[in-house]
Amino acid sequence: MRNSHLGWWNSRLESIPMRLKADLLLLLVAVLWGSGFVFMRHAAGHGTLFLLNGSRFLLGGLLLLPFTRLRGAFNQSNILYVCLAGFALFCASLFQQAGLVTTTAGNAGFITSLYVVIVPILLWLLWRERPASLIVTGLAILLAITGGFLLSTGGSFRIRTGDVLILICSFFWAMHVIVVGKGQEKINPLPFALGQFLVCGMLNLVTGVLVEHPTGGQLLFVLPAILYTGVFSVALGFTFQVIAQKHTSPNDAALILCLESVFAAFFGAIFLHEALLPVQLTGCALILIALVLVQINKGKMRKI
Repeated sequence: MRNSHLGWWNSRLESIPMRLKADLLLLLVAVLWGSGFVFMRHAAGHGTLFLLNGSRFLLGGLLLLPFTRLRGAFNQSNILYVCLAGFALFCASLFQQAGLVTTTAGNAGFITSLYVVIVPILLWLLWRERPASLIVTGLAILLAITGGFLLSTGGSFRIRTGDVLILICSFFWAMHVIVVGKGQEKINPLPFALGQFLVCGMLNLVTGVLVEHPTGGQLLFVLPAILYTGVFSVALGFTFQVIAQKHTSPNDAALILCLESVFAAFFGAIFLHEALLPVQLTGCALILIALVLVQINKGKMRKI
C-alpha cells in the first residue's frame, strides 16, 4: 500500500512541468534568503564583515562538497563564469552586510530587490538584449527609484548610508543572476555552486585575515548568523538557485527571487520588531509594481 502511495505521488510530481518546479524552487530560495536578513542584521556592525561572509560561504561549500562530483567538472569554457559568479557574490555580500549596519532588514530586502529592474538594463547594455518597450522600462525605473526613495527616507530628504550601500549591492546581485543564467549551460549545477562558494569564501577570508582582528566574543556573537546563513541561505539557497535556473530565464528567476524582500520585511517585523511607515509601505508597493512591469516587458526582449 505504501509503495502504491509513493508511486501515486511520484506520478503527480512527474506530471508537473519542469518550469513550474523550477519556479517553486526559486520561491523557496526567496524564503530562505529573506529569513537570512534577520540573522545578518543581528550580526551587523560587530567588526567581522569579511570573516562572517567568508565563514558562511565556505561552510556552504563544505556542506555541498560530499554531494559534488568534481572530476572533469571545470574547464576553460566554464571556469570564468564560476569565478565571475564568486566575485559577484563577494561584492554583493560585502555591500549588503555593510549596509545592514545602518538600515533595517525590511529596507535592505526591498532595495536589494531592485536588481530585478537592473537585470534587463545590464542585459541590454552588455549583451544587446533590448527590452520590448523602452517606455515601459523607463516607467519601471522611475517607479523603482521613487519607491526606493520613499522606502529609504520615509518621505524626508535624508538618505541613510546603509540604503546607498544596499543599492550598490543590488547591482552585483543583478550581475550574479545574469552570470548564473549565462554560465549554467556550461557546467553542472553542483560544481558551479561549489566553485562560486569557494571563490567568494576565500576572497572574504583572505581580506578578513588582513584587515579584521575580532575578539573571541565577537566571533561567538556572529556564530548563529554563520551557521544559519551558511546552511540555509548559502548551501541550500544558492544551490537551489543554480539548479532552478537551468530551467528558467534570468528575468524569470529575478522576478521570483525578488520576493525575498517581502519575506525579509515579514521576518524583520516578527523577529526584529521593525515597522514600516505608511509612506514606506507605499514605496514598497511602487517597487513591486516596477518589478512586475519589468517582467511583463522582458518576454519579448530581442537582440540588437
